[in-house]
Amino acid sequence: MQGHFSKKDAIDLITKLITVKIRFHEDKTPSSHSEEGIKMREKSIKQLQKELYDARIKIESMTDNVNLESEITF
Repeated sequence: MQGHFSKKDAIDLITKLITVKIRFHEDKTPSSHSEEGIKMREKSIKQLQKELYDARIKIESMTDNVNLESEITF
């Protein structure tokens, strides 16, 4: 999937995508039966937050619109 977006729309889209992934991990954390599982989900959440921050900085520094591509593999 791919698309051409303004910087604002690209940031909005990426923020929503990563927010959904974070919420997924947050929702699964209470059902993790081991402390190791909880720590793994917390690590994933922190990594997603960092990726969102890095993406925002990168996109905001761009002068043109943004091309986004995503890939779903099985």
